Amino acid sequence: MVADSIEREIVIAAPADRVWEVLTRAEFLGAWFGSGGPAEIDLRPGGRMVFDHGVHGALPARIERVERPRVFSYRWSQGAAGEEPGEGNATLVEFILSPDGEGTRLRMVESGFADLVMPEEDRRARYEQNGAGWTRKLAEFQQHTEQLPV
Repeated sequence: MVADSIEREIVIAAPADRVWEVLTRAEFLGAWFGSGGPAEIDLRPGGRMVFDHGVHGALPARIERVERPRVFSYRWSQGAAGEEPGEGNATLVEFILSPDGEGTRLRMVESGFADLVMPEEDRRARYEQNGAGWTRKLAEFQQHTEQLPV
């Protein structure tokens, strides 16, 4: 049986407002998570977001929560590239920001793997790929955020 969620946490040497901007602004989001070009983002609950994820294609997402500068979450499909997130094919990605000394603690939780309607081996592969991917992407996010000019 596949675990339901992936959790990662990092501390970024930057204030929460800067972390929030890099997390949610199209040009920054595309740079650290996508292929480099700006992502599309309608930053509101129910809004649509699309990452150009290079070899993985365009990845659409539906925004769930926007509580500046503390919580940002979205659902994205675990199916084929370009597939819209929906019942049985999507996981929820949540970012929670909190103060940590002079910096910001960023906690990421991706959940819903146990509810994906697909063969067990496909769920396991998604869980493992995303787990490794988040480790890399959050390191890129941290580096990108800390290197931005103030």
